[in-house]
Amino acid sequence: MGIFISPQKTVECVVIALFFAFAMLLSSAKLLGILQSCTYSNKKLITWARKKYNLTLGRHLLLALCCALASAVLALAFSFAGEWAAVISLAAYLIFFILFIYADTRLSLRGPATLTPRFARLMASVWLVNAIIAYVLVTLLNFADYLWGNALFTDLKYVCLAILPLCILLIVCLANALIKIYEVPRNAKYVRNARAKLTKVHPVIVGITGSYGKTSTKIILSAMLSSKYKVLATPRSHNTPLGVAKTINEAALENFDVFIAEMGARHVGDIAELCALCPPDYSIITGICPQHLESFGSMENIVKGKGEILENTKNAAVIAADCYDNFRAYPCKKIKCDCVSDVRSDSEGTTFTLTLGDNQRVVHTKLLGAHSAQNIGLCARCAYEMGVSFDDICGAIANLNYVEHRLQLIKSNGVNIIDDGYNSNIKGAQSALEVLKTFGGNKIVVTPGLVELGILDRDENAALGAKLVGFDNIILVGETLVGYVKSGYLEAGGDESKLRIVPTLYAAEEEIRGIVKKGDAVLFLNDLPDIYT
Repeated sequence: MGIFISPQKTVECVVIALFFAFAMLLSSAKLLGILQSCTYSNKKLITWARKKYNLTLGRHLLLALCCALASAVLALAFSFAGEWAAVISLAAYLIFFILFIYADTRLSLRGPATLTPRFARLMASVWLVNAIIAYVLVTLLNFADYLWGNALFTDLKYVCLAILPLCILLIVCLANALIKIYEVPRNAKYVRNARAKLTKVHPVIVGITGSYGKTSTKIILSAMLSSKYKVLATPRSHNTPLGVAKTINEAALENFDVFIAEMGARHVGDIAELCALCPPDYSIITGICPQHLESFGSMENIVKGKGEILENTKNAAVIAADCYDNFRAYPCKKIKCDCVSDVRSDSEGTTFTLTLGDNQRVVHTKLLGAHSAQNIGLCARCAYEMGVSFDDICGAIANLNYVEHRLQLIKSNGVNIIDDGYNSNIKGAQSALEVLKTFGGNKIVVTPGLVELGILDRDENAALGAKLVGFDNIILVGETLVGYVKSGYLEAGGDESKLRIVPTLYAAEEEIRGIVKKGDAVLFLNDLPDIYT
């Protein structure tokens, strides 16, 4: 027993455990970024990993097999070195982990994650769990070697460590579950503090929800209300309890008259939770489609989930005309938004007639797509209800700027780049393709497909593929959903010579450089799919 617990063996076990802890952490980089995109949900991460076209688990298996085989070859080749043969065999892990980390980085569309304090704590947890598991496994292997004393096992014992790459997903989930012991109560306190602050100051609260268009609508409404009020709005797409609470806690709330809260949901009860934090005086429902059907489970649940905002609205709710009938049963004051007519959209923007009360005017915005007029109408009706004058509303419409990553037009060296990169949906994709048709030159579409559609993944992505027929070049990005898009495109008569599949957005940009010329238009349709590639 003295040999087994010798200082030399202890140091060996610690060094190997530390090596594997760092190697496994770096190999988990993409998984950790995806977990963050999944709002730190283990269930959603596992669902992503099990998707048909997802090769993540296959890559982990390949890494494990390569490590095991190469480690065995090295151990046998250096068997003359005695106990050092096992240590030398670890060089195989170093080589293949480096190759895996490099390849995995190349497969990620964007940076692996946003380095928030919570993400840093998750990384520390992953490192610690890996270190403990690796140390226990190495110690057990050395103890087995000590008891057994077989020369062949002595050389090959570290081949067994190849099981660790197979467990990367499970280890990430375990580390995430452990860190939630700290995170959950901490986050609950953070939200309570925000609720207390909001209750004390009590600005007028506007809640915005819907299957699509929430962020654009929030930005448009903020511009309209700013002519009369001092407005605070949740930034970017911060639409979870923590995101909303962060805005409240970090703002000088007493300096604002109106607080606009974007409210996202993936399950029934999510909107009710947000309304408990910031109960809306006014609300907007932008529209309903199967976006997030994967988590909601049914269209009925989507309607029920979005309807929770109406159950908590104090004054009035403005609802998109095409989904108004879904919410007739809710008791609050509901306003059907039908104030937009005669919509005309081209590559220069959108023109339409706006009617509010006895006022009517033809207005123009640089925002692209007929659906932009509908978003503007929702905001105009809400702002009018809140006391903003018709003239101020029309003035705000004329001065609206593009919303980042939402049909944002960027002109670069004579090429029209249409950035519709934020999480796309069925209706949004159709609108984006209609916008692309209004441009001259060759028309190029770059997309990874549509996400979070649950059982509709196959059908809707195949339908998207069919809609791509007729465009000059199609570049599909990733590996999970593009198979459905490709099959839909080809079945609809698409020209396979115009179709390319690449692993990353970077690779797509390289493809574009080889085919684009002055006067062409490029549509980036949903280029933020790390959890679906």
